[in-house]
Amino acid sequence: MYMLIPSLITIFALAAAPSVQSIGEKIWMNECSGILENLTHWGKGEEFASFGIGHFIWYAEKKEERFEERFPALLAFIEKHGEPLPKWLKNHPACPWKTREEFYAQFQSPQMIELRHFLFNTKQLQALFMAERLEKEFPQMIATSQDKEKAMVQFNKLIKSPRGLYALVDYLNFKGAGTSLSETYQGKGWGLLQVLLTMSPSGDEVAAFTKAAQDILTERVKNSPPERNEKKWLTGWLNRVKTY
Repeated sequence: MYMLIPSLITIFALAAAPSVQSIGEKIWMNECSGILENLTHWGKGEEFASFGIGHFIWYAEKKEERFEERFPALLAFIEKHGEPLPKWLKNHPACPWKTREEFYAQFQSPQMIELRHFLFNTKQLQALFMAERLEKEFPQMIATSQDKEKAMVQFNKLIKSPRGLYALVDYLNFKGAGTSLSETYQGKGWGLLQVLLTMSPSGDEVAAFTKAAQDILTERVKNSPPERNEKKWLTGWLNRVKTY
């Protein structure tokens, strides 16, 4: 049932393959507008900083939120693949900047500049990290799906094209797998699984994926707590999935 995943990641992980570089660059444009400084970011109204081409969340010590922290796992992945980390990042379990104000007060510090250059130089490994996440999380997505056959069929169609692979990797990084109960509003999730299950039959699977993603994100905003004011992000989210 899951045999397609290892072969997919094996192809994607070839260092010389244009797919990994292309997908990494597209995600960098999506999250960072292709700007070096945006590799270290703390959004207004957010309780966490985010780093790298995928804006991976990194929480300060003793800070917990509903969204999944991914940056420490990325650092471990990069180190495992032979890329040395800046010395101050080794065994650093928590983000050293505790507030957005502190973060931007130190935005041009030697530490932050070093971090940005490290993240710029490891874009390809970050793309591989996202592909590995797809490999690891898709079986769990299927296991929790209310319609396993539909999710599998839609996934198998999408991975047959570079556009479809990009859509899967980017959306998983962007809004998660859709299997965590903590990442729901009013009992409804907004992850990759929900998009696959919302897709309508179409001769253009990527277009169908894009339409389903737009519907799911619009529903998320509608169901979100008013105090989060998520409507301010919706236009950007919808424009992002149009790149698929």
